[in-house]
Amino acid sequence: MLILLGGAEAESAGLAAETVTNGDPTFAGPLAGVQLGLTVYHAVEPEFKEAVNEEVYDEQIGMMEMVLDVDEIVEEMSSIREQFGKY
Repeated sequence: MLILLGGAEAESAGLAAETVTNGDPTFAGPLAGVQLGLTVYHAVEPEFKEAVNEEVYDEQIGMMEMVLDVDEIVEEMSSIREQFGKY
């Protein structure tokens, strides 16, 4: 199982990624201290983009790539996977 995120900001996507991987870092929700160990990607990451139909991706997500800071999102998501060992 893997989690696919689509948040518009790297920081919020990173928080969600850490929550489903290592547990809620804010200790405010039901996943506080609960390590689910799930692998997580963002919809704009190359690994996801390469795995889906190009036409569908362009139709559903392509426009968002123009307004999101894709590099920052990719960096944040990669950092979470490296930090918690989920590739």
